[in-house]
Amino acid sequence: MKSKIFLISDLHLDHYNIIKYCNRPFSSVREMNFFIVNNWNTIVKNNDIVYFLGDMSFGKGSRKADYWLKKLNGKIIFIKGSHDKCKNIKFFNEYIMEYNNIKFLLIHDPDNLTKNWNGWIIHGHYHNHDLENYPFINGEKRRINVSIELINYKPLDIEKLFAMDFKNIKIMEKLD
Repeated sequence: MKSKIFLISDLHLDHYNIIKYCNRPFSSVREMNFFIVNNWNTIVKNNDIVYFLGDMSFGKGSRKADYWLKKLNGKIIFIKGSHDKCKNIKFFNEYIMEYNNIKFLLIHDPDNLTKNWNGWIIHGHYHNHDLENYPFINGEKRRINVSIELINYKPLDIEKLFAMDFKNIKIMEKLD
């Protein structure tokens, strides 16, 4: 079976305040953690590749990213987020991926580019707070925001992105 490629960012597992801060539809951290991990593992198989664009967990008493990585399916390529600290994980600050002859720069925060890049950027960091500037798809700025709140709390299959013809979408606030 051919491997699939997925994209996702900003799980913020164990982060109690993120529920209120991002208006997540969960009554507890435990419910949120279970739902997110279950969604991930239902969709992602062990041979699939997941580009994770940062912020696995956060908050007082939260378990580190390496704890959560052991619970998640797939071969995970980890782009470092604002809250990721772990000595056992190989982090990338940014990563260039090519798919269907299009190069994408993967980065957690699109405002932290270290090089001049005029192609498509896939990022996280902005959750669902500034949809005018950081929607799911911003075709004018060639940006795709895969923060978990914008992609229905599950990894986004890159084939779905291409099937949507993302290059011709001016603005799409979130995935329906």
